[in-house]
Amino acid sequence: MRRVVFNQKGGVGKSTITCNLAAISAHEGRRTLVVDLDPQGNSTQYLLGRSSGEVDTTLADFFDQTLNFKLNPKKTSEFIVPSPFEGLDVMPSHPGLEDLQGKLESRYKIYKLRDALEELAGRYDCIYIDTPPALNFYTRSALIAAEGCLIPFDCDEFSRRALYSLLENVQEIRSDHNRDLQVEGIVVNQFQARAALPQKVVQELIDEGLSVLTPYLSASVKIKESHEQARPMIHLDAKHKLTQEYVALHDSLARKYGV
Repeated sequence: MRRVVFNQKGGVGKSTITCNLAAISAHEGRRTLVVDLDPQGNSTQYLLGRSSGEVDTTLADFFDQTLNFKLNPKKTSEFIVPSPFEGLDVMPSHPGLEDLQGKLESRYKIYKLRDALEELAGRYDCIYIDTPPALNFYTRSALIAAEGCLIPFDCDEFSRRALYSLLENVQEIRSDHNRDLQVEGIVVNQFQARAALPQKVVQELIDEGLSVLTPYLSASVKIKESHEQARPMIHLDAKHKLTQEYVALHDSLARKYGV
């Protein structure tokens, strides 16, 4: 399964959700890859920690190679680095992705990521793709390359307004470029069960017939500790309430989609 985590709104937890679900996949014995398309590199930093600045090859190198013909190009596998966690690899981000975007768009390299990930099909059971908070070249590439799409949602009115436009954009990509793409559901993040507004907003989404996944992911200061230590929750505190919510969400997706 190739799964993209996407929302055009920043600060909704894309990287956190990507890395924690991927870490659980690997922890449960699945060969797992995280592709970090966001030039900010939050997923790269989360999974590689301090060593993230020492990697020799990144996605910027991969995309640069697509722009410059070489007689002996690197294989896709050569742009992958192992994380400290068994079974979990990363295609790291790099700030240089930002500078490459215009050239990649003008030369219509939109299918290169899909082709690269298909090349890895026999190597990984699960591929999670983190995206920038914008519908740009990299996000479109991810949606074209993916089979499933998870949409993080942080329970406020701004997120709700942006959600409808986002769903339309995903549907357009599906119609024009990737018939296999499906929205697996909305991941409710930073949920405060005792607050009235989050409950109201989420219930309205359910009443509108949107696919809201359960369990909801609770707000917790523990996640900041997880970021700081560069250890996903399953490795930081497996018994924590938020960890168990992530595991339940992951396993429900695995049961439904087989991975």
